[in-house]
Amino acid sequence: MIYEIFLALIVIGSLILVISGNRKPYISIFWILFIVLLPGVGTIFYLLLGKDYRSRRVIKADELARFDALRDKAVGDSIIDSLPNDKYNKLASMMRHANDTPVLGNNNVRIFTDFTPMFQSMLDDISRAKNFVHIQFYIVDNDEVGHQLSSLLIRKAQEGVDVRLMFDSWANIFVRSEYYEHMRRGGVKVQSFQKLIPSMFTRDVNCRTHRKIVVIDGHTGYTGGMNIARRYRDGINHGAWRDTHIRIQGPAVAQLELSILADWRFCTKELLDDPRFFPAQEVQQQNNQTFAQIVTSGPMDEWNTVMQGMVQAIAQSRRYLYIQTPYFLPTHPILLAIRNAALAGVDVRLMLPAVADRSRITLAASKSYFRDLLPAGVKIYMYTKGFLHSKTMVCDDDFVTIGSTNLDPRSLEQNFEVNAFIYDEAIAKRQRDIFLDDMKECSLIDPELWQKRSRLEKFVQSTARIFTPIL
Repeated sequence: MIYEIFLALIVIGSLILVISGNRKPYISIFWILFIVLLPGVGTIFYLLLGKDYRSRRVIKADELARFDALRDKAVGDSIIDSLPNDKYNKLASMMRHANDTPVLGNNNVRIFTDFTPMFQSMLDDISRAKNFVHIQFYIVDNDEVGHQLSSLLIRKAQEGVDVRLMFDSWANIFVRSEYYEHMRRGGVKVQSFQKLIPSMFTRDVNCRTHRKIVVIDGHTGYTGGMNIARRYRDGINHGAWRDTHIRIQGPAVAQLELSILADWRFCTKELLDDPRFFPAQEVQQQNNQTFAQIVTSGPMDEWNTVMQGMVQAIAQSRRYLYIQTPYFLPTHPILLAIRNAALAGVDVRLMLPAVADRSRITLAASKSYFRDLLPAGVKIYMYTKGFLHSKTMVCDDDFVTIGSTNLDPRSLEQNFEVNAFIYDEAIAKRQRDIFLDDMKECSLIDPELWQKRSRLEKFVQSTARIFTPIL
């Protein structure tokens, strides 16, 4: 009897927390049903995975203001108040106000679609570092790829370069701690994003960094979808690993550095507000005037900035919209924006992997959304050469975003993510051509055949979709 009363009180308390959270109705209903149908278990899952973090902050407002001042001094006159193509001024203004990230000009951006040249370029840049190297990855594995990086970082640290490495503790749960300890003994300052054991028993278990950022001497940076692991180089059982990453030189690197230092403060309580981490930016050659915004988002931000920026960009597309994502479990705003663009006559193409890398449930849930898109005219391509891990969106030969954000609730609403919003014709055309080239390795979903799939297949996909909030 006492057990039943205690369990009832736990369930009632959990339901009060869910309702008072004032979340989206479908999310609240999901958690209410989960808690009621699986008392105890549902409560534990909610406390660990379902809580809203927006009452917390990564760093204090005055500390962020200090970083902003250092960034502004470093970038000088590169802050752009109005883009030459005024089509995106509202988008850029929204990102500036929601994320405190200005549009920065005078950048040089290079796109990588293969890990090996990207990794070699990154190693070459790190080998030339004189002052500092700051690195943040979701995954840093202890295979031969990881050891290439760790050996170089130790060498640079012993040369007197300030080297810091941050990784997500849960994504690297099976990596032996000796790998990271070896770097620490070699002089590299290594920090996990949230401690594994304490976070296991708190709501912080769901507080994950999915960002991939490298900053070298404040002038050269990398970001995108690639991590440090063998599979990014060699692929997986069913084929190549297709991904996208970018190298940036110029003022936008200062914003990447700001993001890393804010996360370092959050994890270590150490405030690295030294001006040497924000050196004055050199103006790139006149033919490399790319305008870029480095946009971050996370569970403690007031706004879902990357998602809001994507929705705005999709809504402004006029001729074409090409999207690549490894996981397609869109939030309602993203789904509605894509569908509206197609209905408005925009050539909308969505590219997904034909095979799953982590969960068949996730792939089945992704396919359940096809019925929302195909009737609107969205063309859906399934990448068959290997696993597509690229996270890109390009439209109208004038805008592209490349980063770490997947089109699923975890990325759009829960993870710490980073995307480069790039306003540049040459870069947009380059990404457009990459997408069109990738289409050669895809199969196109036939809307009529899709409607004729078996009832069992439809049911499985619809069932998988129910679990979208926790996938």
